[in-house]
Amino acid sequence: MNNCKRFVLVAACLTLSACQILNSAEELAGTDETNDTNIGPALSFESQRANDPQASIGAQEHPKILKSHGGAYSNRQLDTTLAVIVGKLVEHSNAPDKSFQITVLNSPSVNAFALPGGYLYVTRGLLTVANDMSEVAAVLAHEMAHVSANHGIERGRQQKANDIAGRVISEVVSNPLAGKVAEASAKRKFVAFSQAQELQADAISIKIIGKAGYDPFAAARFLESMDRFTSWRAGSGDKIDDHASSHPSTPQRIELAKRHARAQGPSGTGERGQERFLKGIDGILFGDTATEGFIRGNRFSHRKLGFTFQVPDNFNLTNKTEAVLAGGPDQMALRFDAVDKSQTDAKSPADYLRSGWVNGLDEATVQSKTTNGKKSASGQAEAGDWQFGIEVISYGEKFYRFILAAPRNAKGVAKTTRQIAGSFKAISSQEKKNLRPLKVTIKTVKSGDTIANLADRMVGVSKKVELFKALNGLGRGQRVKPGQKVKIISD
Repeated sequence: MNNCKRFVLVAACLTLSACQILNSAEELAGTDETNDTNIGPALSFESQRANDPQASIGAQEHPKILKSHGGAYSNRQLDTTLAVIVGKLVEHSNAPDKSFQITVLNSPSVNAFALPGGYLYVTRGLLTVANDMSEVAAVLAHEMAHVSANHGIERGRQQKANDIAGRVISEVVSNPLAGKVAEASAKRKFVAFSQAQELQADAISIKIIGKAGYDPFAAARFLESMDRFTSWRAGSGDKIDDHASSHPSTPQRIELAKRHARAQGPSGTGERGQERFLKGIDGILFGDTATEGFIRGNRFSHRKLGFTFQVPDNFNLTNKTEAVLAGGPDQMALRFDAVDKSQTDAKSPADYLRSGWVNGLDEATVQSKTTNGKKSASGQAEAGDWQFGIEVISYGEKFYRFILAAPRNAKGVAKTTRQIAGSFKAISSQEKKNLRPLKVTIKTVKSGDTIANLADRMVGVSKKVELFKALNGLGRGQRVKPGQKVKIISD
């Protein structure tokens, strides 16, 4: 969390995305820093871009992408490895005369996407989940397929058509229920359209990596690792339901990816490039940077702002630019953020709580109190089918806000909110020094090593065995072998 904004009471769903096609300014947020690698078969990216009618879209949005995703992450050895991958893919693609620019984004999210005009993006978070060059090649070829097939442009047109259809529905259909059914039908068509694009890009990309000499089964392996990582992030063995997303369900994609790979040859054929790739990501940051604050298990700490708090063990924290979020049992969802005191006339946390920003506030529940030596206030609200426990703490020049949302019939919401807010406290100078970013470290498995004892060496993360398996592409029943290179998380 490095920026806190005005809050609206909503129930949030936390998801992990693996691919986006961006094509309009409305989907993006602004910066002016660049740090990327240009790839082209004969011409520079800039000169080649002059002949691409779509390049102006990418050029306009590129700086915004950098700002909204933490800027560019620079690592010379990694940059060189990615350049080699993209160069081979371009050479064996359906458009060998097209030029691409690849940027590693300094974001812990697992994501890759493309802009029209040959702009490719991959996050450092995605690179930590991948295990070799062929898996990264599968991801990048997938995004290149979106670009070459103009999927971003087509998706934008489809979305625009859906928006127009939605206005027609709302203006023409007088029956509210009929209108909702018609609107839902239009959304389902758009989802099906997007899913078809994803499967098409998968098919194209697997052919490309096979022709480029990479292992065609890499796409399926990466999807399996991403599925395990998603489950780890979700905090349980349950899979995140992506039925309503723009992507086909992961099992469906994995099975289709394997089917396309078999058409390229038997398993075990093609280059993987694991040693070079792992050497390139050795030391890469894992998780948040110091400017955003750190999540360590169920605790969030911010070195610059000088505070820490923790959530119950059955909650899972996620650090976003605008807020810290946490999902809990029984559909509970927590949001933690802050507002500058200069933006309000309130003199106390209770005054601020009553200042009108909380819809459905029961003012009879507002109480002034003290939390670990800081003035604070608590209250409760209801809106629709949801109830909210709210705690406001005065610290420095900000009012910090804990808002816990839960279904109206949930029990213990106020108590859980008090428990979380009650853990909010200042951290000492020594504690600040001890807060360091996590990183990926490559280790060689020795005789006697097991998944359990290797996972136990990791620091700053929860559910270590599950994460170790996800990071190293280990499925059920698989073991590590002496001499094998593996990833662990260290500080």
